[in-house]
Amino acid sequence: MSDRARCNCRRCTVRSLMGPAVVITVGVLFLLEQTRSGFSFGQSWPIILVVIGVISLASALSPMDGHISASAAPPAPPAGTPVPPASSAPETFPRQGQ
Repeated sequence: MSDRARCNCRRCTVRSLMGPAVVITVGVLFLLEQTRSGFSFGQSWPIILVVIGVISLASALSPMDGHISASAAPPAPPAGTPVPPASSAPETFPRQGQ
C-alpha cells in the first residue's frame, strides 16, 4: 500500500466518484442500446458529459474542511528509527550500456 495520506474531505470524496460514475453510465447506455428500445449510444453520448459535469459541479461546491494537500510534507519517522545512509556512488548493473 501507499504511505501517502488519503484525504477524506467532502471535495475529494465526491471527486473520487467520477470514474465509477462514468463507467456505470457507459454500462447503462450500452445496456439500453442492447435492449433495442430505440435508444442508440451514438445519440446518447452527451449523457456522459452531463454526468461528468454534475460530479465536477458537486465537487466544486463541496467544502474542503479537513483537506490534506498533496504537497504536504510526509510525516517524520518516529524517534529512534535508523535512517539508511544515502549512497553517493551510482548503482551499476551487469552488461549495462554494452
